[in-house]
Amino acid sequence: MLPGVPARRWLIVAVACLAVLVLVYVLAVWTVSGQELENAALRGADQAAARDQDVADQSLSRITVYSLGVAVVLVALVGLLRRRPDLAVAAVGVIVAGQVVTQVLKRWVLPRPSLVPLTGHYAGNSFPSGHTTIAMTVLFAALLVVPYRWRGVTMFFVLFWAVGIGAYTVTAKWHRLSDTVAADAIALGLACLASWWLARRGVVRRYEGPRKIPRVLVVTFAALTGLVFLALGGFLIVATLSQEGLDATLSDNTWVVYLAASSLASAFSVAAALVFLGTWRRLEIA
Repeated sequence: MLPGVPARRWLIVAVACLAVLVLVYVLAVWTVSGQELENAALRGADQAAARDQDVADQSLSRITVYSLGVAVVLVALVGLLRRRPDLAVAAVGVIVAGQVVTQVLKRWVLPRPSLVPLTGHYAGNSFPSGHTTIAMTVLFAALLVVPYRWRGVTMFFVLFWAVGIGAYTVTAKWHRLSDTVAADAIALGLACLASWWLARRGVVRRYEGPRKIPRVLVVTFAALTGLVFLALGGFLIVATLSQEGLDATLSDNTWVVYLAASSLASAFSVAAALVFLGTWRRLEIA
């Protein structure tokens, strides 16, 4: 490992991601109130405009095995063009491992118990979200594989697509908020493990050049956007629960619960991206 490069930071973040995954699963999936609130958000999504639901469905439908394969090939190609096969392996590994982990957890490890009455397609287990995992791992893989000077541009073009996918899963009623947050945690944890592996190989060094102004602007805009989503989602759910109570919120304010869930899904995706970018602050591949 190169002198002065603190590889341990990525392990710390990875462990924190595991803690977030467990906490979200316990609170949202294994409690009655957690299931009731998340199911209310899905019922509230029924009130979204038909155009919004169509856009969400179409955006999610574009994520296929073929489009994922294209993303993997492009990420690997960038690494190979940089003559860094280890970088290509790390970036591709984040995407592939993300799907392996998500599908195993969703199908066999993390069940959704029937704590509240529920019928229809909402009843299916969906923790964590495979679509959100794909979007976020593609983002992290791209940030890993591109040269330092292109991180800001890559962040600009990929981040808001990835964040949109997480929010669209709620609008399209494909997933609950907890599914997207868990997917964010999985993607971030795997990206940090890949970063730690690269650092342990001695290929991470400090960047000594000037600050890239476009990157600073993109990060600032993303941070402000994330704070707006977080404040909006938090205010909507806290204000409604404090004024109406849980029972009235679940029966009469499902639209507000949906808006809060959608906003918080975006906020957590932005936060995950900023945390990962922060671990690579002033660091680059040698």
